[in-house]
Amino acid sequence: MFATSTSPGEPSGLPTSRTDLTPKDQARVLAVTRPTADFSKPEPFELMQGGAGTSEKDVNRDAFSQSSANITFEEEGTFKLGNALFRKNWVSSPSSTQASDGLGPLFNERACQNCHLKDGRGRPPEGGIGSTSMFLRLARDASNAEERAALADHKALNFPDPIYGSQLQDLAVPGLKGEGRMRVDYSEEKVTLSDGAVVSLRKPTYTAEGLAYGPLDPRTTLSPRLTPPMIGLGLIEQIAPSDILAHADPDDRDGDGISGRPNIVRDALSGEPTLGRFGWKAQAASIRQQAADAFAGDIGISTPEEPKHWGDCTRAEKDCLAMPDGVQQRLGTAEAPPPVMDLVTFYSQNLAVPARRDLGTRQVLAGKKQFYEMGCISCHTPKFVTMRGTPNKAQAFQLIWPYSDFLLHDMGEGLADGQRVGEASGSEWRAPPLWGIGLTATVNGNSFYLHDGRARTLAEAILWHGGEGRKASDRFAGAAAADRDALIKFLESL
Repeated sequence: MFATSTSPGEPSGLPTSRTDLTPKDQARVLAVTRPTADFSKPEPFELMQGGAGTSEKDVNRDAFSQSSANITFEEEGTFKLGNALFRKNWVSSPSSTQASDGLGPLFNERACQNCHLKDGRGRPPEGGIGSTSMFLRLARDASNAEERAALADHKALNFPDPIYGSQLQDLAVPGLKGEGRMRVDYSEEKVTLSDGAVVSLRKPTYTAEGLAYGPLDPRTTLSPRLTPPMIGLGLIEQIAPSDILAHADPDDRDGDGISGRPNIVRDALSGEPTLGRFGWKAQAASIRQQAADAFAGDIGISTPEEPKHWGDCTRAEKDCLAMPDGVQQRLGTAEAPPPVMDLVTFYSQNLAVPARRDLGTRQVLAGKKQFYEMGCISCHTPKFVTMRGTPNKAQAFQLIWPYSDFLLHDMGEGLADGQRVGEASGSEWRAPPLWGIGLTATVNGNSFYLHDGRARTLAEAILWHGGEGRKASDRFAGAAAADRDALIKFLESL
């Protein structure tokens, strides 16, 4: 699946080839990123899956919190300042801290780190643990010609609930009530594998309860979103758009059952249509925009990119809009002014990918072969080489192994949330990068996977794959136990 043209609906101007490479370099890149057919030994440089920035430090709970190994000593200081802001607890206005003012008034958490636990994966609310690392997106599709035109022109991703906005916020500053709570109910579904083994999949049902400001709009859909790991984001940002688009096959012209579509979004700064690559539905084009969206939606903090001093409060929530904001004019016109955004963005761009483990063992190599032969690489593209002309040379011309094509794939009704996000339909999700997935339990103390954490094991996550992922899932279910175990060992080595 290596089509070179883009879909008819894509805006012109998106690059279809790399201009940063000489013909010689282009040939080298094509050769090194070609899928391997030799599973007798690790590939060259496979250990360093995050390129020269890969962290080779001891594997422990801080495995996702290390800085890129190839940044300078001065940049290491910038990284630490960004880390401090990432961990910073914001407070409600007015307060004596001033520079920390602006929380909410409605919010889900007080700090970035409280959602991105140890810079890793969130978890669903269960066992008395709250929902701070998983929340509900609220959205509806277009309902009139004007809204349909906004979607077609990439001026909107979808439309918020008229009362509760784009996200259900369960917390509020003193004097205000939170909007409501997410409730998750599970039922179990049994799947019998070819050898008679039985795997139980838990199927979630989501509701918003305790709504403080009246009912949701009947057209509003609920989409649970688990916070994803933060590692390798700066490298993903520097993959050439043409290299991602080269994997798109929206009309499945090669007939392999895998489409892969880009989510085209409008860049918040330039206003130009561009390639989305971050978020569960590839709805954000840059790390800075992703951070700005999180500040506004999760914490209720305004930034120059998203100057929403009252976060996600809507016109219907008048008590929220009557609350004071935290803007300090001596610091800027936003609660998180440009220096804050600069530091948080740099930190997010330079969280290192950990080195592979056990990649040369017989079982891991056998599992890698199964990963390829079952067709997993059709969506989880093993490797890319980043662009040469990057803003930070630490990310320049690096061979990286994210195991994602960063495109949208229809995953079937089982994983559908029914919520459109830009080009993404209610059953489409971006193929998430798999690097670091084997350290989930080490870093976060749990093993919850997929966009809502419904899968409690990697095997469950695979078996939930429907739609374009159905063939690979069926091959996994039909494989011998030794082959399934080997595939899981390979994933655990990433």
